[in-house]
Amino acid sequence: MTSTDIPLSTHNSISFPEGPLTVAAAEEWIQRSCFAPGPEGRIGLELELLVGRVGDSSLELPFPEDNYRRLFSELRHVDVAGSLTLEPGGQLELSSRPEANLQQVIRSVHDSLELLRERASVLGASLVGAGVAPYREPKRITQAPRYAAMEQYFEPWAPAGPTMMCSTASVQVNVEAGANDVEIRERWQLLYSMGPVLVATFANSSWITGRRSGWKSTRLAAWLSLDPARTGIPHGNAAHDPSAEYALWALDAPLMMVRRSKGDWRAPAGLTFREWLSMGTSAVPDRQPATVEDLQQHLSTLFPHVRPKGYFEVRYLDAQPGCWWAVPAAVVAALISDPATTDQAKGICAASPDWEAAARFGLEDPAVANRATQLLALAADRLRLDKATVGLARLIEEYAEKWTLRGLSPADDHPSAWATRDQGCCTLDG
Repeated sequence: MTSTDIPLSTHNSISFPEGPLTVAAAEEWIQRSCFAPGPEGRIGLELELLVGRVGDSSLELPFPEDNYRRLFSELRHVDVAGSLTLEPGGQLELSSRPEANLQQVIRSVHDSLELLRERASVLGASLVGAGVAPYREPKRITQAPRYAAMEQYFEPWAPAGPTMMCSTASVQVNVEAGANDVEIRERWQLLYSMGPVLVATFANSSWITGRRSGWKSTRLAAWLSLDPARTGIPHGNAAHDPSAEYALWALDAPLMMVRRSKGDWRAPAGLTFREWLSMGTSAVPDRQPATVEDLQQHLSTLFPHVRPKGYFEVRYLDAQPGCWWAVPAAVVAALISDPATTDQAKGICAASPDWEAAARFGLEDPAVANRATQLLALAADRLRLDKATVGLARLIEEYAEKWTLRGLSPADDHPSAWATRDQGCCTLDG
């Protein structure tokens, strides 16, 4: 959810003259910048982590609110390969640099995370991979105008809004959109079609406010309950052209916030970005007409399951315990790695559950569990073809043996068991 994302591609060099935007120029900018072709295989990761006290892996005891800023200030000095941001409820997000291939980004993130966890421990904190805080009530601790405006915007969708902002954490896998228009379209479709199965496979957020929520992925349940005009699956009327569809959808989404040099960033209720472009100061009297920077800000407040940013940001995966975050990253990367694997993945997911069923029931349905098993096996088989990723293939198989083959996911573990469960190992050794 950070606004300081690291691009994979060179699409950010695309620009327009300074000054007010037109609707046509905004549509063109979105299509050219959000769906830009990029180098094959390049990948980045964003890990959101919940903060607990040392010795309390279940996160039952709240980390002292007054200590968050000191913790973040200290951790910012850790030499990580990427960037570190503080999320609204105190979650920490490690955003990797884009790397040339899967094994490099896994190694980079693993090393950075080890340094962060070591330093956090000295400061009395633990960094825990779970999709939602199992006990802590959602509370915003940051005062940035962006998050104040977001909190106010999502008030009609309470309690999902505060839960999403302040209590959730994910593994976000950033992959290049594709080498050409055909590959971009097929990859976009695949990432959405296999989403529900992967949601069920990696569900890890069944506890909230000290009890089971009735969902295997309470994190995704919160997202599914929020403003449908800016979440879920983008829909437009430009069939078979995802960039055109997304541009239409993005411009028709309501403004969440308007940047101002002073005061709050609240936007006029119900005003879409398209309307702001058309109406200018008559719509927002205390601001000059919208610019490219305003468009970029608006796009950062849209939260589809897969967000196009010149690369594709896969947003539907719960944070994972220990080092198991490497498994969803490896699975996504493997399944989009070549046309034959992609075609097989499409076939496996042809009759996937819907997003709500996946989030609620996980792998309880044997048919969904069977698809999950097939996807993980397909990814492991693909990674075994390269000696450099044999270790990751084995890690996927270990994950499957621990959970997937038994019709389970990490969501089926009780928080009290988190301290003793196998935390996985990110070794790349064959």
